[in-house]
Amino acid sequence: MFTGIITDIGTIRTLERRGDLRARIGTRYDASGIDIGASIACDGCCLTVVDRGAAAGQNWFDVTISAESIGKTTAGDWVEGRRLNLERALKVGDELGGHIVSGHVDGLAE
Repeated sequence: MFTGIITDIGTIRTLERRGDLRARIGTRYDASGIDIGASIACDGCCLTVVDRGAAAGQNWFDVTISAESIGKTTAGDWVEGRRLNLERALKVGDELGGHIVSGHVDGLAE
């Protein structure tokens, strides 16, 4: 679950097609504090962290985006260098300062 309150602006570092789309996203979040399997909302879409690390003082995390998510979100329009709104998932005991949203996309509006 998420509150809808953005806590970082990330940057897409790399995009790679591997059947699905794999994205590496630069972030100010401390990479050592991001768990593999954690959910991070990227421009509102709940994505699962599959790798994370730091290089040259820059933190990053990787996500894999399914064809279904690409078809129902703006992820199909992502390009390297694009900035993304980021939000970590809520933990038990976190302040609920926004509104509760799931980050799971059910449809696409135009």
